Amino acid sequence: MYCIRKFFVYQVKNESFSYTNAMSIGQTIKELRKEKNLSQTELESLLFTSQDTISLWERGKSYPDVLSLIKMTEIFGVSSDYILGIEK
Repeated sequence: MYCIRKFFVYQVKNESFSYTNAMSIGQTIKELRKEKNLSQTELESLLFTSQDTISLWERGKSYPDVLSLIKMTEIFGVSSDYILGIEK
């Protein structure tokens, strides 16, 4: 959780964080999930979380914890920076 918190603190201090940033993280997760042809249910099984949690992430209402973020990098083959919108 520290890595994600550090990212958001950085964003807030630099006044570049907005609701759009939160939505873009969720949108990135959704796009990556669809590229792998995974349903929310399939992704929840891989991440050992719930479909509701995946839905919250994708709608920008919540953020993935560090362990889920790390696991997503392995599943999707991208960096955590990419998922967080730091790297394009």
